[in-house]
Amino acid sequence: MDDRRPRLTPATADVRRAVRQALEARGLDQGSLVLVALSGGPDSLALAAATAFEAPRAGLRAGAVVVDHGLQADSDAVAARAAAQASALGLDPVLVTRVEVAAGPASVTGGPEAAARTARYAALDRALTDTGARVVLLGHTLDDQAETVLLGLARGAGAASLGGMEPVSASGTRLRPLLGIRREATLAFCADSGLEPWHDPHNLDPSFTRVRVREVVLPLLERELGPGIAEALARTAEQFREDDDTLHDMATETIEDLVEHAEAGIAISAPALAANPPALRNRIIRYVVESEFGVSLSRAQTLAAAALVTDWHGQKGVDLPGIRVVRRGARIVFSRAVHDTIDE
Repeated sequence: MDDRRPRLTPATADVRRAVRQALEARGLDQGSLVLVALSGGPDSLALAAATAFEAPRAGLRAGAVVVDHGLQADSDAVAARAAAQASALGLDPVLVTRVEVAAGPASVTGGPEAAARTARYAALDRALTDTGARVVLLGHTLDDQAETVLLGLARGAGAASLGGMEPVSASGTRLRPLLGIRREATLAFCADSGLEPWHDPHNLDPSFTRVRVREVVLPLLERELGPGIAEALARTAEQFREDDDTLHDMATETIEDLVEHAEAGIAISAPALAANPPALRNRIIRYVVESEFGVSLSRAQTLAAAALVTDWHGQKGVDLPGIRVVRRGARIVFSRAVHDTIDE
């Protein structure tokens, strides 16, 4: 008898185990549908094959969604090939959706990578709604996590950014089972399983910052500082997420006692803010501004607002993006910016 089933290699076992644990931890009802975001690349193809194997054993149905970003001349053919691979693996349903990636200055859109990500996630959310699927699995690996942390460090980002990608999104609808798996393992999985992944030429284009981090910066760090840099960065991200979650909970609990609605916006007690440590004080300011006005403050902008608490000597207010912050007695008042604002 000719047994053509692929042998269970270490890479295959590791990827399957990661998927199994992610699905078990989510606690989905029997018969629930899960989707795999499939590009056809080695990471998502290994994830798709592992999910096709593990989902039925967990009493779940598994499908796939292929997002065609239309950024390359043959993108439709690449999408069709990925969809055919998903069907061959036994995934059903298999959706193919084409998106329009917004163009614009990098300073506004965050560059083509960010624009493509925004369009992709919107398409994945629509696929969840259209199919009634409970979750979508994403193929980000430990290497992707390490790159994300390095990029955050380069930008001088805060803890939320340095925490990297979460294994489970806040909404609970996006799972990243492979954040503990190296990229070399997904490549080995595909080779061991007889799968032929597509290799995106954009992943070798040095005009993309992430590609330079992947191809130049991380290898340089490995050579100069020794092996294990990617794993160390991933551990750092996990520690930052733990700290960030704790501070977030403390901030939201504290806000209830500090914040009150003002005639022109929202106000915070300056003495109460001053009584908190800087990390919590700054987080409260950022949280209030984002939740009330939908504006994400940079560190410099946050410190400028905080100076009205910690370094108050009668100075005028602070202009933030679309917001005016002034001190009125013992309160810091945040309001929508209007022309001819008069400070009190």
